Amino acid sequence: MDVSHLLDGLNDAQRQAVGAPLGAALILAGAGSGKTRVLTHRVAWLIEVEGASPSSILAVTFTNKAAAEMRSRIETLLAMPSGAMWIGTFHGLAHRLLRLHWREAGLPQNFQILDSEDQTRLLRKVLKAMDLDEARWVPREVLWFINNQKDEGRRPGSLKDEGDPTRRELIRIYTTYEDACRRGGVVDFAELLLRAYEVWRDHPELLEHYRQRFRHVLVDEFQDTNSIQYRWLTLLAGRDGIPFVVGDDDQSIYRWRGARVENLQQFRRDYPGAVLYKLEQNYRSTGTILKAANALIAHNGGRLGKTLWTSGGDGERIKLYAAFNERDEADFVVNRIKEWVERGGARREVAVLYRSNAQSRVFEEAFLNSRTPYRVYGGLRFFERAEIKDALAYLRLVASRADDSSFERVVNLPARGIGAKTLDTVRDAARAGSTSLWAAAQAAIAGGTLPQRAAQALGAFLDLVERLAREVAGLELHEQVDHVIQGSGLIPHFEKERGDKGEGRVENLLELVSAARGFSPEGESEMSPLDSFLAHAVLESGEGQADPYEDCVQMMTLHSAKGLEFPVVFLAGMEDGLFPHQRSIGDLASLEEERRLCYVGTTRAMRQLYITYAEQRRLYGVDQYGMPSRFIAELPPEVIEEVRPRLKVSRPVFTPRPRAGAGGGRVDGGESAAPGMRMGSRVRHAKFGDGVVLNFEGNGPQARVQVNFERQGTKWLMLSYANLQVV
Repeated sequence: MDVSHLLDGLNDAQRQAVGAPLGAALILAGAGSGKTRVLTHRVAWLIEVEGASPSSILAVTFTNKAAAEMRSRIETLLAMPSGAMWIGTFHGLAHRLLRLHWREAGLPQNFQILDSEDQTRLLRKVLKAMDLDEARWVPREVLWFINNQKDEGRRPGSLKDEGDPTRRELIRIYTTYEDACRRGGVVDFAELLLRAYEVWRDHPELLEHYRQRFRHVLVDEFQDTNSIQYRWLTLLAGRDGIPFVVGDDDQSIYRWRGARVENLQQFRRDYPGAVLYKLEQNYRSTGTILKAANALIAHNGGRLGKTLWTSGGDGERIKLYAAFNERDEADFVVNRIKEWVERGGARREVAVLYRSNAQSRVFEEAFLNSRTPYRVYGGLRFFERAEIKDALAYLRLVASRADDSSFERVVNLPARGIGAKTLDTVRDAARAGSTSLWAAAQAAIAGGTLPQRAAQALGAFLDLVERLAREVAGLELHEQVDHVIQGSGLIPHFEKERGDKGEGRVENLLELVSAARGFSPEGESEMSPLDSFLAHAVLESGEGQADPYEDCVQMMTLHSAKGLEFPVVFLAGMEDGLFPHQRSIGDLASLEEERRLCYVGTTRAMRQLYITYAEQRRLYGVDQYGMPSRFIAELPPEVIEEVRPRLKVSRPVFTPRPRAGAGGGRVDGGESAAPGMRMGSRVRHAKFGDGVVLNFEGNGPQARVQVNFERQGTKWLMLSYANLQVV
């Protein structure tokens, strides 16, 4: 059999992974090593060489964009449609499973998905019903608790309060919230995965059916899986399945949202026969950048271990700039970008990466002052815009009257005289009767429990939705969307807004019709086109799919930069306490994740990498005197070129850093960094108050001290500026 078209263009390591014998396999894929290429070629290999049926393949990743790219590449390789395969995101595939098996899942057939805003609105309704103060039970924090429990696979009935009254109340809220979701026939994002897992766990015959069907389970970005995702995948694969997982433990940067880098090691324990393949040849960055990245990440422990290399040249050394302050830092970046453009480069080839969103303000000012076009990557996406959510709420009510979140969003939008008192009456009736808001509103009107004017206004809204539902029946999807938008009154409502904002909202609503026109459901589905489109809209929201943009500098957080690449990258704000973040310095696991984040930022650069830090920075309204990030000191000195054009001198920053437990607190052999001040000394600062000395570093004018302040937390301060008093 001629398989040259599947293997041509692959390097030796990629060929080994693509043609691996049938069995569990873990592909450790370094940054820029062609992991998506390997995964898609593996699918083609399974079908053309191993004789696998397309319907026996389930491939999962984390974003709709990545899933679409995977699907497109597979179709190109095989010259056939990929409809028989299940290719999608975790949430998308779980949603597909629940639509097919809604009875087994205990859901209504037309269940709806809550986005984050709708979920918050529902929780607030729950808190009010429980007579709980939002100032004490902050919705964002309560939702974090609920979503975290679901990500760990825990229902409220399995939780113990451990004698903690706060936890006891959170469990009670979780229970009431689940009841509200069940009554409304809605599920949130975390529920999709948990419910899909429970369907397989609790229905062995259904699980066996899918195990027989999906013999080949392929997973991209495996290092980003959380607990319930890992359990869902391994439950499906079972002992006899053939999981083929691709990931990179050095690029696991989402621990704060539940990702477990430990799942890579757990996979090897659960599948001891799994073969490990390493993709180490990098096709993105220069040899110098890779040398820096390898040296940096080597400081993390517990890695599976790999070393990136390239067949290309070393390229330029990494430029390190020590700025006087944050404005000097921004000016340096602006000037270097100008030089890049003057040499024929494009602005879109440049990215400014930073750890905290708060850092962007000064850069934005500098770009505006210099008339440099820029774009902050990660603004509101199409399906997250308020006017789009308003239109979708009307459409969801047309599809399902029991959708309480949609009811509350648009019942008085545009304003139709339905006030808070009327809504409170309807909510109370819904709670008392354990019904939807829609049913409670109908009952309140029929029973005469509302004032005449309020009853008329509410009845007009119910009649409007019912009329729209009748009128769109049988229409094409885009005609349904257009008719509901026009009939809802949203367009004249937004036309009343002055200036470009109102015009932009109307254009977005019209674009929603275009989105519906181009939408086509994928794969097998029992859903109506409208239900499919509404599910698609929720699943698409929050994804980082950028609109077309002009030639402008890209600004983004380091987390947003994952998966991207740029010829020129600036890593800004590289100071201890800022990056690594102050809250991560004292915890080894958190510090290692910060280092992985720095590794990700470093490997975004293709040709040139700049690292900048400021000796003084005004951040969050406070002047801080920092020291270079410890990550800078972990880079090989030979790959660094220090620049400080204004002074025309080079200042070394690679001074030995005292190691914990190795005489920490001594500076250059001395007993302390200042008279009377030692490790453990209590000191007082004019602004930060009293604290305890934790560490010393450096000498002379550059000496600094780490103090844990009672009110302000831990800070590094320059001794020459801090004016600390020993107390």
